[in-house]
Amino acid sequence: MSRTLVIETATAACSVALIENGTVLAQTHEVVGRGHAERLIPMIADLPGGGRADAILVDCGPGSFTGIRVGIAAARGLALGWGARLTGYSSLNLLAATAFGSGASGDLAIILEGGHGEVFMQGFAPPDRDTGPFTSLRPEAALAALAGRTAIGSGVRYLTTLDPTIVADPRLPDAADAVLLPPHWATLEPKPIYGRAPDAKPLVPAA
Repeated sequence: MSRTLVIETATAACSVALIENGTVLAQTHEVVGRGHAERLIPMIADLPGGGRADAILVDCGPGSFTGIRVGIAAARGLALGWGARLTGYSSLNLLAATAFGSGASGDLAIILEGGHGEVFMQGFAPPDRDTGPFTSLRPEAALAALAGRTAIGSGVRYLTTLDPTIVADPRLPDAADAVLLPPHWATLEPKPIYGRAPDAKPLVPAA
């Protein structure tokens, strides 16, 4: 039997899940704000078997600069210690998979809180297809690009402030929902996905 530890730290939420053969064995989900570094390892330790798994799946972003780095650093360390396979996924894809897995049938836009007053936005179509790369936009531009689609994610509050009539769901990513990820959305290289290259750069291995 194959177990996967899922680590989700890309937004204000911090969550972990242990998945075995498509079934969630255990999970923890907390809204911690900026407290990922303090909560993540204890949350993993509280999972059955201390969270030990054959594979680790980690959120690579986009999202919180610090949260993403905390999650990937922990995932790398555990993968090395356990000899586990390590891959990544995007927070945007996870929310899209969750929405479609919950019955959403039309095109939608995942919108996450970004930096500098912007939001990360990417469109998706059912059952598991993105409709273009993600972009970092001012809320006004994101609202114009929404074009009647349902908006899902932590960044929707910026859009509903401008237009309270849009269909919006402010949900946060949850590690347990990784059970809904199609395989082709769970094979990213485990390194950070940042929305603004000038402000943050990928981790560089030590020489």
